[in-house]
Amino acid sequence: QVLLVESGGGSVQAGGSLRLSCAASGIIFSLNTMAWYRLAPGKQRELVAAITTSGSTTYADSVKGRFTISRDNAEKSVDLQMNSLKPEDTAVYYCNSNLGNGRRVYWGQGTQVTVSS
Repeated sequence: QVLLVESGGGSVQAGGSLRLSCAASGIIFSLNTMAWYRLAPGKQRELVAAITTSGSTTYADSVKGRFTISRDNAEKSVDLQMNSLKPEDTAVYYCNSNLGNGRRVYWGQGTQVTVSS
């Protein structure tokens, strides 16, 4: 059974920081691209950041310079450090794992991030 369990969400004022973590089980973690998506009310799901098996990273333009994704293959975890948070970052954040090309895509249950102005 594949499980992706997120933690670290919460409420923070604008300009603050949060760190999200995702613990994975049931997958060969080192073979998977890991990513964070978010879904805000009235908006489409958005890729926030992704990190490949080789450590290459991709970020949404809206979070570049503020968010950092990292992975620990030994711990089977992926983190998202979020700094300088803005109210528009408010969303449910989901951990995602995949083997690329739409293969073996799994999702966590999501964690709420709320940023107040």
